[in-house]
Amino acid sequence: MTYKLYFRYGCMNSSKTANLLMIAHNYESQNKKVLVLKPSIDTRTPNITSRCGISRNVDIFIDNATNLLDIDLTDIVCLLVDEVQFLEEKHIEQLRQLTKYTPVICYGLKTDYKTILFPGSKRLIELADSIEEIKTICVDCGKKSIINAKFFINENSKKIIKEGDNAIDIGYEEKYQAMCWNCWFSYFN
Repeated sequence: MTYKLYFRYGCMNSSKTANLLMIAHNYESQNKKVLVLKPSIDTRTPNITSRCGISRNVDIFIDNATNLLDIDLTDIVCLLVDEVQFLEEKHIEQLRQLTKYTPVICYGLKTDYKTILFPGSKRLIELADSIEEIKTICVDCGKKSIINAKFFINENSKKIIKEGDNAIDIGYEEKYQAMCWNCWFSYFN
């Protein structure tokens, strides 16, 4: 039997992590074992923590040397991956292979602040059985957001950053906000 590889994506503040934590809770409240994974590059906290305050320990941190095929899946009913956009393509391919044994549900951003697909997200779009958008609204107008806008904010101004290097720059609302295309684009005209 082969299980599915799921990619559930959304903009900043769309409740991706809260969804992951609720799924973990639902399984664990039935005495079923899940494994929660996250990239080690996300150093904000050793836990997975939602903005609404719920939190859970991470079972496995994934770095460049991690081989996900070495994970002991005995009694595991589901793998849950947070911040999947930061994984390398090889890790996404390994997650695909693990669906021989258990469902794999991945949560993350689809695109960066320049509206370019993250490599991990791109590979998931190519390999996932199910791709689902978790919707949220634009901070400026309330319409559906599709952009993870990166800001430079100080007490006197709010400026969107559209260009820069590809270095990973992790942050919360102090740096990123969900926006619709029209509001994002209006900052440049």
